[in-house]
Amino acid sequence: MIKKEMIAMLLAGGQGSRLGVLTSKVAKPAVSFGGKYRIIDFPLSNCINSGVDTVGVLTQYQPLRLNTHIGIGIPWDLDRNFGGVTVLPPYERSTNSEWYTGTANAIYQNLEYMESYHPDYVLILSGDHIYKMDYEIMLDFHKRSGAEVTIAVMPVPMEEASRFGIVIADENGRITEFEEKPEHPRSNLASMGIYIFNWKTLKEALETKADQPALDFGKHIIPYCHEKGSPLYAYKFTGYWKDVGTLSSYWEANMGLVDIVPEFNLYEEYWKIYTKSEILPPQYIADSSAVDRCIIGEGSEIRGAVYNSVIGCGVTIGEGTVVRDSIIMNQTSIGKDCEVNKAIVAENVLIGNHVRLGIGDAVENEIAPHIYNQGLVTIGERSVLPDGVSVGKNTVIFGETDVTDYENSYLAGGKSLIKAGE
Repeated sequence: MIKKEMIAMLLAGGQGSRLGVLTSKVAKPAVSFGGKYRIIDFPLSNCINSGVDTVGVLTQYQPLRLNTHIGIGIPWDLDRNFGGVTVLPPYERSTNSEWYTGTANAIYQNLEYMESYHPDYVLILSGDHIYKMDYEIMLDFHKRSGAEVTIAVMPVPMEEASRFGIVIADENGRITEFEEKPEHPRSNLASMGIYIFNWKTLKEALETKADQPALDFGKHIIPYCHEKGSPLYAYKFTGYWKDVGTLSSYWEANMGLVDIVPEFNLYEEYWKIYTKSEILPPQYIADSSAVDRCIIGEGSEIRGAVYNSVIGCGVTIGEGTVVRDSIIMNQTSIGKDCEVNKAIVAENVLIGNHVRLGIGDAVENEIAPHIYNQGLVTIGERSVLPDGVSVGKNTVIFGETDVTDYENSYLAGGKSLIKAGE
């Protein structure tokens, strides 16, 4: 009987609704990041760098691009005869078919997959965080402490603690209390949504709580294991970890990559981030251009000026155009003499000539101020912006627009222009 000591289950089915139009056609883990990567590349690269060579990726919402990106796992060296990467969408059963209704329900529906590897340990991961972590060190801690469940935790500012599962642990790291998103947190040690379970403990907990609606780790499985008296331990992580679940945190994490000394370094030799790369020519930077503190992906053609920005692969920026503090994703084209300030422009967007983005005062967005804020301009994928239009701050554009969609060629700050079917 061949077995694996530890397998990973990577939850990648999330919609990521707080990313607005960026995730209307694509799952959050498949959103571009850092010029050439997608968010899911980070946990997948962590797995192979940590010696975890068996990963089940649980997909659900808009999975096509994610499935195409992962393929058979070649970029991450996860194309194995036994193990490797397996995409696990919800599937039809003879008795009961259902979508994944919660994080733990998704894992429960794949008990058979896990069982086939006879693991000692199961690592549960989320597909939408940016970080580097050696899971092998966490497993050593798990074994050494005699834990049945280990939760990776990190300190967060006390005012943000109510957004997380919060743990209280003794001096040895043993968890004495666990509260999911408490109103009045008594600790700032937040669960990162990364767990190692002894396989028997996980299986028993999932089977016992299986009939809970929207079965969830934070709400059901962890409290059940704790009440039962299973030893739960907190593994303190001190490195960089970013939940890029909102447009502003996504923008900040990208902008952090172009700092002179980036907090999160994509260039470390010993901990590479792997991705599926297209076959593209090198970048072309024209003599008329200016580039300062930028990441520029392969196959991009820069004829204008680009400052403090992250430019994806196959992007074209026309002469006389100035791009500042922006994220321009793959295969987008920006015309001549444009002005782009603090914008997030998704993939395959076409922006005409003489277009100005991010001008004027910041006004609260009229339909979703909780999503479109911080003065950003957000443009959804495959959108088209005609020549000569100006766009204010805290705005969103999605779809093929023409001049008649803009009053006096202007979309005022806080306005939303959404023409594509959501």
